[in-house]
Amino acid sequence: MIVQEVVVKNKAGLHTRPAAAVVKLASRFKSDFFIEMQGTEINAKSIIGVMSLAAPKGTKLILKLDGEDAEEAARQLVEFFDQGFGEV
Repeated sequence: MIVQEVVVKNKAGLHTRPAAAVVKLASRFKSDFFIEMQGTEINAKSIIGVMSLAAPKGTKLILKLDGEDAEEAARQLVEFFDQGFGEV
């Protein structure tokens, strides 16, 4: 299992558009993918789950990936978060 901490960097936080983009990116991989925020863990392949986080700018999230392509999935997802979902 790969566990990686990321920070929400874009001004508007993890709103609808980036939530949908996270789910779309996560769904490209076979690995299981969960996001944890303040003790709550959600399935990152679920748009409802990701949107329910409503994570504002500066929020620390823990990405948890497990599966055959977890390493590549983690690399791409961490990069996506680091780039502020393309909104920074």
